[in-house]
Amino acid sequence: MASIRPDDRAASALRFATELVAWVATPWALAGHSWLLAALSVVALIGLPTLFSTPGDKANVIIAVPGWATILLVLLQLAAAVVSSWLAWPPGAAVPATLLAGATLVTERQRWQWLVSRNRLAG
Repeated sequence: MASIRPDDRAASALRFATELVAWVATPWALAGHSWLLAALSVVALIGLPTLFSTPGDKANVIIAVPGWATILLVLLQLAAAVVSSWLAWPPGAAVPATLLAGATLVTERQRWQWLVSRNRLAG
């Protein structure tokens, strides 16, 4: 497995754009049901990846987790972006959000291979 972290600048930009969609669309979709759930969704979507990260993937690691956990957090963001955009927005906005999430999924492949190789927390 690769030990050097791949250059993922394009994937990182797409991932961040998808995260922004998730951060906006999820509370928007939940606001009609509960303002508390809407607020908690933002705390979870931003807070979990901030707290939990794989050593070597971010400069500052607060709580170290293996690579598969980081992958699950990205999948949570992607799912939130897609599902919430369809629940909150008209198709003209949900389709581009879905395409963005799909592009992110494709470009994350090399990073995810590297993250899987980082299943131990040391190193």
